[in-house]
Amino acid sequence: MRRLRFDSLLLAASALAIIFTAMNGLPAAAGLVEDKAITAAIPLPEPADVPPPSAADVADVTSSRSPPTPIEIELRVPLPDSADLPPPSLEDVGGPATAANDRKAADPALVAPAPAEPAAHDPAAQPSAVGDLAAQPPAAAPVEENPMVVAVREFVGTKLARFVERKNERAAIETFYVKRGFAPLWIENGEASERAKAAIGYLAAVDAEGLEPADYPTPVFSSGAEPAALAEADIRMTAVVLNYARHAQTGRVHWTRVSADVFYGHSTPEPADVLAKIADASDIGVTLAGFNPPHAGYKALKAKLAELRGQKADTGSARIADGPALKIGMHDNRVPLVRARLGATGNPHDTTYDQEVAEAVKKFQHQHKLKVTGTLNAATIEAMNGRRRSGRDIDIVLANMERWRWLPRELGNASRAYVVLNIPDFTLRVYRDDAVYWQTRVVVGKPQTPTPILTETMKYITVNPTWNVPPSIVYNEYLPALQQDPTVLQRMGLRLSQNRDGSIHISQPPGDRNALGRIRFNFPNRFLVYQHDTPDKHLFAHDRRAYSHGCMRVQDPVRYAEIILSIARPNESYSQDRIRRMFGTAEQDIQLPTPIPVHITYQTAFVDDAGKLQIREDIYGRDTRLMAAVKGEERRFADLAVDRPKPSYARPAVRLPYGVGTNESYASGPSFFEMLFGGAPARPAAPVNQRRTFSR
Repeated sequence: MRRLRFDSLLLAASALAIIFTAMNGLPAAAGLVEDKAITAAIPLPEPADVPPPSAADVADVTSSRSPPTPIEIELRVPLPDSADLPPPSLEDVGGPATAANDRKAADPALVAPAPAEPAAHDPAAQPSAVGDLAAQPPAAAPVEENPMVVAVREFVGTKLARFVERKNERAAIETFYVKRGFAPLWIENGEASERAKAAIGYLAAVDAEGLEPADYPTPVFSSGAEPAALAEADIRMTAVVLNYARHAQTGRVHWTRVSADVFYGHSTPEPADVLAKIADASDIGVTLAGFNPPHAGYKALKAKLAELRGQKADTGSARIADGPALKIGMHDNRVPLVRARLGATGNPHDTTYDQEVAEAVKKFQHQHKLKVTGTLNAATIEAMNGRRRSGRDIDIVLANMERWRWLPRELGNASRAYVVLNIPDFTLRVYRDDAVYWQTRVVVGKPQTPTPILTETMKYITVNPTWNVPPSIVYNEYLPALQQDPTVLQRMGLRLSQNRDGSIHISQPPGDRNALGRIRFNFPNRFLVYQHDTPDKHLFAHDRRAYSHGCMRVQDPVRYAEIILSIARPNESYSQDRIRRMFGTAEQDIQLPTPIPVHITYQTAFVDDAGKLQIREDIYGRDTRLMAAVKGEERRFADLAVDRPKPSYARPAVRLPYGVGTNESYASGPSFFEMLFGGAPARPAAPVNQRRTFSR
């Protein structure tokens, strides 16, 4: 009996030992298989707060006479849901339950790295809450932000609108600094960076580019200043650079402010693109200079501007500077120069405006028919300096440099071909690879009907064109002429028709007498102007050739067509003879597979092939209007566009003068029924001209 009790006790003790061994993930007997030990040692997550088994849990084991198998023991151990963890390695298994682990703890060389957290299922291995806090490493101190970053972020978030007026630029600057993590662009180590110094130096000398340095006031980066002050300087510098880039690339004066007959399709540069270029620049000076026009004509004027500003007066003597009026007893550094110029006696180095100098000034004023006062005033200084040719010429050059900014950066097409017509010079030039390929004389619009300034592309050439008279000429000139002479249109070879809506259409069929001649060069545009032949060849002998209603008459249109077609259709042998054989009574269009850009420009100053500055008459007053905007009160906002309505080409209904014939009826004017009942019979629409179109 004792033997039986001893056997039962031994079995119960063995079962408990196996269960506790499985809970701690450690082998307890040599007979336990290694993979079973590893499986039993899987760490359990914290939510599975499972207590160790009690004696009741194993009561059935103690009462059983046959020992449980290891699989049965594993099935009795309650496990939480899977934590989806990889199986542990042997190194992960450890604890204070075995002597082997005790030896590892005693030998530092055998100790494995401690896990981040103790096993959740072993209460004996888990310290108390207080112990947890004590065992945890101290929390890392918060990283202190860079004061400059904090200051820039504060400035961008609260004060940006004070220094950047334009909404699109504010948005671009804000996005730019956010992407940089609010790191400053122009500051390093608490002072202006080399980038900032180079940019400040460049902007101080932009007068060489025809701009005004005062328009781009750069901030002062004081070394050792507070972060808030440096952040403000950084943002202000960025805003100044954006302002400069806009002016350099598209002009200080928007073309819409000069005239309604100027049109360019491109817009100002995107602020985000400008900021990206500035941030990526390896040489800020080169990058800033790159916003100016790259054209050879602009660069030639820039060189002449430098020459003009370096010239002295026509007298060959040093100029007397402007300044306050001088009277006897006043001191001024200009007095020695005045004394020498007028030959007054006294100490040549004395800066006192004394009696001797005043008497010499009186004599000069009398000789030049000025008011004799003895006071050195502005009129006297101007007379002493003589005519300053460069003063007027500088403004002309500046106006033309400004207009170069309106042009697209790339003038040519894929073949590097383009046409430039210069209105004040009355010339047309075809360029290839930026060199003059051919040129001819042109007739342009009268001052009261000016030729517009624009850039478009020539898309086709018309041989034997019909002249559809523009509404402005129909209603402003031909209808009044019909009041005086009902047969005037017939004698001019013009056809008159009245549309169903009562409007008038006047046209001239193809022929030698056609106002457009035999060829028209078409570059569709909002002003309905084009280049064409003319029967009035004698006008090309005049030096000043402003006679048209806005279109441009070409002196040698057949040669011009040959040049254009040799570029656009080089393999089709469009010679002058072939083009002349096309002359007849039917319109024929020759399409240009690759359109050629046409730039109608207004260059009152340019440098010729010999390197000489040429000045032309401001026939439309464009220079005067442009420089008034540059120098006047509107200069702060002159680069903003103003609304210009599109030209109107409406054809209102009219009653033709009595006796005027049309294509559809013998005579016009009121009939008996019209006089009696009012109104007029409906007229058929004007016939549509038939044409042959050559395209490929």
